[in-house]
Amino acid sequence: MDGDRILIKAERLNVGYKDKTVVSDISFEVCRGEILTLIGPNGEGKSTLLKSLAGYIEKLGGNVFLLGKDMESISPADKARHLSVMLTGRTDPELMTVRDVVSVGRYPYTGRLGLLSKQDNEKVEEAMRLTETDELADRLFNEISDGQRQRVLLSRALCQEPQVLMLDEPTSFLDIRHKLKLIAILKRWIKRDGLAVVMSLHELELALRVSDKLLCIKGGKIDRYGTPQEVLSTDYITELFEIDEEECMEAIGVPVQNIL
Repeated sequence: MDGDRILIKAERLNVGYKDKTVVSDISFEVCRGEILTLIGPNGEGKSTLLKSLAGYIEKLGGNVFLLGKDMESISPADKARHLSVMLTGRTDPELMTVRDVVSVGRYPYTGRLGLLSKQDNEKVEEAMRLTETDELADRLFNEISDGQRQRVLLSRALCQEPQVLMLDEPTSFLDIRHKLKLIAILKRWIKRDGLAVVMSLHELELALRVSDKLLCIKGGKIDRYGTPQEVLSTDYITELFEIDEEECMEAIGVPVQNIL
């Protein structure tokens, strides 16, 4: 049944801050094994939407369902076992090593003392190995580069073993090799564990290549929602981002139809 496959769903969701609505009337669903990518101009509310979906800021209206349950009815402990979030912004855990930071992803599964079991440590090592951060394990997190931090934070999110993963600009600060590596890691984990992923990306070519569905945000609303083939064309991208066709080609690198 489709209901069993839908891992996260929004119904007529309004998001923003206090009395200021940033994006309104948002409805979508993401099934097991799917990637939904948010695209649109900067400042249109993609990060606000992700934070509201994750419960980091209070929604202004509507509902969010996680594994078929209203998010507001789920305890923080249960939510942490099913939902993992990686947001942009600098994270500076004082005097924590890379291994310490990644290990935080296992805390939803530890007892009151927060002690990691052998299995927990194996999950931490696996996540670091897959993101090529294992060689950084004993380095202090606040002494590594921004790109390395991004991979470490992805390790932390993955070793939490979520069913739903939310990522805000996960490829920021990464060189092209590690952008492609990160996307490959995501797709491998999605296929293996049946994750549902909701993420924002500013790299249009990556968004076109990896997404099962796109949610295009502009002017405080969902402008288009569907598969890349359904919603995107060169004309629409130039309209969405208010750029000309030449700039569109520069942003994507190849004609849209060659990717789709």
